[in-house]
Amino acid sequence: MCGIQGLVSARMGVAEVKEKLLQMGDIQRHRGPDDMAAAVYESSVRRVGFGFVRLSILDLETGMQPVYAQADNSALICNGQLYNYLELKEGFDDGQWQTKGDAEVILQMLCRFQPETALSVFNGMYAGAFFSPRQRRLLLFRDRFGIKPLYYRVVDGDLFFASEIKALLKVSGSAPIDKAAFPTLFTYRYLPGEATVFAGIKRLPPGSFMSYDLDTGKYEIKSYWQNIFPEPEAASGRREKISLIEAQERLYEIFTDAVRLRLRSDVEVGSFLSGGIDSCAVAAAAVKLQPEFSLFTIAFQEKIYNELPVVKDFLAAGGARFAAARHHVGFCQKSSLNELPDLVRSLEEPIFLGAILPTDQVCRIAGRRVKTVLTGEGADEIFAGYRKFLLEMAAVAHLDGTGSAKLELEQLYPELKAYLKQRAADPLQRYIQSEMLFSEVELSRLLGYDKIAVAGLNELKAAPQLSGAEHPLNAALAVESRCRLPDYVILRLDKLAMRHSLETRTPFLDYRLAEFAARLPVDYKINLKAGREKYILRETFSRYKLLDERSVRRRKQPFTSPLASWLGARDLWPEVVAETLLGGMIERHGVLDPEMVKELTRKVTTTGVGPATLVSGADRLFAILVFTLWYEEFSSDRN
Repeated sequence: MCGIQGLVSARMGVAEVKEKLLQMGDIQRHRGPDDMAAAVYESSVRRVGFGFVRLSILDLETGMQPVYAQADNSALICNGQLYNYLELKEGFDDGQWQTKGDAEVILQMLCRFQPETALSVFNGMYAGAFFSPRQRRLLLFRDRFGIKPLYYRVVDGDLFFASEIKALLKVSGSAPIDKAAFPTLFTYRYLPGEATVFAGIKRLPPGSFMSYDLDTGKYEIKSYWQNIFPEPEAASGRREKISLIEAQERLYEIFTDAVRLRLRSDVEVGSFLSGGIDSCAVAAAAVKLQPEFSLFTIAFQEKIYNELPVVKDFLAAGGARFAAARHHVGFCQKSSLNELPDLVRSLEEPIFLGAILPTDQVCRIAGRRVKTVLTGEGADEIFAGYRKFLLEMAAVAHLDGTGSAKLELEQLYPELKAYLKQRAADPLQRYIQSEMLFSEVELSRLLGYDKIAVAGLNELKAAPQLSGAEHPLNAALAVESRCRLPDYVILRLDKLAMRHSLETRTPFLDYRLAEFAARLPVDYKINLKAGREKYILRETFSRYKLLDERSVRRRKQPFTSPLASWLGARDLWPEVVAETLLGGMIERHGVLDPEMVKELTRKVTTTGVGPATLVSGADRLFAILVFTLWYEEFSSDRN
């Protein structure tokens, strides 16, 4: 876990390129507080600059980057971790290695194979740059799920790239805010796809690479992987359905190996632990391999949001398994709202979900004790862990069912009738229907636009590859894993963890596990009669005793904040909330309608609001709060 920065220029000299690399490194130093380096290479008419800031986790003595290939002087910088580097090393001569780490394995693979071939065998999280003087080519690449960030920008013919947006802004000039993206942002609560809210600054898509021709300055971006969901019926005939027992055996094998690989480190590894089955299973699998393990839990004073009692029950049920583990607990309180300006600065992109607050707090307590942690992120998007997936399966069964079956479904899922009335035919449109923050009429008033244009996922280049033959649940999972997972879930985890110089590792996003889950029958993921999401995970973790029965059967509780309690009484608001919403900042910016914002401040209530509430008055006000702080920090045209 580190930070990378680089540029390609035909007009800058070596000294100027190196100076800009160092400036970018200074901006990203929290990502790599242990060391920093910069190097400049000549190729054709262009200079190629590579910069690196290091957080030392693996190969402490020889792991500094850039790394070089002696055969042709090619170079590589890479942020992240290649977990299967030892296995890949077995195909090379032992005597050729200059380091003991994973970066040199990535370098040698890219030297010997085409990008698609090399990247297809990598198991890890990574975002990197590879310079080949022989081919006169620069390659930028990113892992399958976009776990590690990589932004790029072209200015006056120069290519800039970095792990964070602020590094690009530092050396390539300010970027106009794309105000046309605001309706989309306030609909999805984040901006899916390649574009950012900064005009001209883009994300390299997950599972993709950019090939940049150093002779011409032209580049193209290609996808090397997408999480495809094959159907049970193949062109050659009907595949034999894997039995549930066989599926459990294979799932357990892949999952435990994914945890094992992510424990590879030369420093101590810990794990986040909430009341959910995902983080509990990760922790349970990890302590079997490393009994002396640090676990980190964030708690709330508000009872219905507080999972600490559940976590303690889980640890107690584990008995001797957790005897040597160290459990560290922190509390996320209303006062954490005062840290929002710093969080917004670290996130760089406006994200309107309350989970950013407890995420930051748990990263803080972990970052004080370890350099890397395992997390449960990704399980919900891969194995159908959200309530909306249950509802989608129920909708399909209802449409195909008889009268009595339909009645039974309506009793099991009280919200089903309303969902069926609004359910769009297109899965790309269905994706946002239940979580839309503002209607078009409300957005028109809030933003002062006569006509609201909310970009679709195809327009945003965020849509997954769908054949149209997928089961509706698999279509929903494909959209979720291509959009919300990389552009919200993982983005917020990476940025907030690195704010505290902490690496996060996600076993559920091992690509082998994702591909296996995609091939499973849908009824292994969702059990409608039992009302169970992530059904096969629960059954597997129960069978192999990673979880006790009480934990296995526990209903999912979303990881979020008690925003309704914190924002309900204006006279008790923390200082930053009052100053932002009522202190004249909104009027000064001239972007949002001040009167509508005041109305929203009066509509926050705790009545009927809990962790499972998808859209509340507090969620809408929190979006206004975060957006205003973001605009104050990053807009160059504030009034």
